[in-house]
Amino acid sequence: MSTVLLTRDASVATLRLNRPEAMNALSPELLDELIAALRACLADPPSVLVVEGAGRAFSAGVDLKVLQAATPTHGRLAGAYAGQDEEVIHLLRGLPCPVIAKVHGACFTGALELALHCDVIYTTADTRFGDTHAKFGIRPSWGMSQNLPVAVGMRRAKELSYTARTFTGADAAGWGLANEAVADKAALDALVAKRAAQIAANSRATVAAIKDLHRVAEAMPLEAGLAEEVARDYPDIQDTEARLAQFKRR
Repeated sequence: MSTVLLTRDASVATLRLNRPEAMNALSPELLDELIAALRACLADPPSVLVVEGAGRAFSAGVDLKVLQAATPTHGRLAGAYAGQDEEVIHLLRGLPCPVIAKVHGACFTGALELALHCDVIYTTADTRFGDTHAKFGIRPSWGMSQNLPVAVGMRRAKELSYTARTFTGADAAGWGLANEAVADKAALDALVAKRAAQIAANSRATVAAIKDLHRVAEAMPLEAGLAEEVARDYPDIQDTEARLAQFKRR
């Protein structure tokens, strides 16, 4: 059985982590299939990509069985994933389309790092989140130390990572880590379907341009970013006149 399933419905693609018996723990096999699925999305981008987990959780994080068999060196687990993590991050962040993390049940450490590399996070109020690097003596290397402070602020990120305590989806939404937390999985399904459809209804090339400019905002000081926003050109945007004309007819 495939550990990652990629499906498309019109212009929205869904990438489902599919190890429900292991709470979608991130095994090397799953990461290999995740890389292949992300490469397929990069070759033929959808308007929106939704990343979710099968069964009762988004993902419990890195597979502890893999970690226990690895050789630790100064908090790094040599040979455990052989560069797959960097490839997943590179592909996920490089997609031109918005990526929605649809998080339910549990989202720990490596899974949280994966979600934080997505553009938008929606969750349920009772989902359990956590950064457990310190609990297991493993140093971050999938982006936690860089993305978590941006999401929740440095002081809160320090507390969450130093204590390795869990927190809820309601907390995540309140702190800005998640965009919204809803009551249950059914409400989450409905919300993500609605938001994905709203994105897909817009100009695909313009959304891709905005995502590119958001990367500029992440990488540059404000003054340089403002200049870059004006300087960059996006010749793929060809639907402006048609969309304006459609608006005038309403």
